[in-house]
Amino acid sequence: MLTRKEREHFHGQRSVALWFTGLSGSGKSTIAIALEHKLFDLGYCAQLLDGDNIRSGINSNLSFSPEDRKENIRRISEVSRLFVQAGVISLNTFISPTLEMRAMAKDIIGAEDFIEVYINTPLSVCESRDVKGLYAKARKGEITNFTGIDAPYEAPNNPDIEIKTVDKKVEECVDEILAIIIPRIQQVK
Repeated sequence: MLTRKEREHFHGQRSVALWFTGLSGSGKSTIAIALEHKLFDLGYCAQLLDGDNIRSGINSNLSFSPEDRKENIRRISEVSRLFVQAGVISLNTFISPTLEMRAMAKDIIGAEDFIEVYINTPLSVCESRDVKGLYAKARKGEITNFTGIDAPYEAPNNPDIEIKTVDKKVEECVDEILAIIIPRIQQVK
């Protein structure tokens, strides 16, 4: 089998996993999608993993119970680790609401390859951005165990990157992340 080092050399990058965490509506996916495009434009190979492409496929059999949410994160972490081993930058956008879940992800992926990105957006702003109406449904009791309403969100204690999105454009958020990760993903030729 090819080694990770050989694959990284082929891609011309050092692979890592960026783990985007934050409330629903915080901007995780929006920022990660823009980051994926920017990385591509800069010649990097990245793969975005988010609820849409994971919950509709590999994790389609999971509910939103606490046990299944933990299993969701476990499976995602395993897939992300495979991408990192293949020399690909893995962008993971999942609420992953507890410190325990994110610690598990970090353990599976490997601490040296894990970059926690906290998209820090106040609940009121997340609710105002809620295009799917999930917060309104949660407030009416139509959805239960909704993170930030009747299920807890434990903010990271010491994230590698913290992005405060209020009054910032997506491009500004992406530039903040790039400034921190480019030195980590650049491969010395």
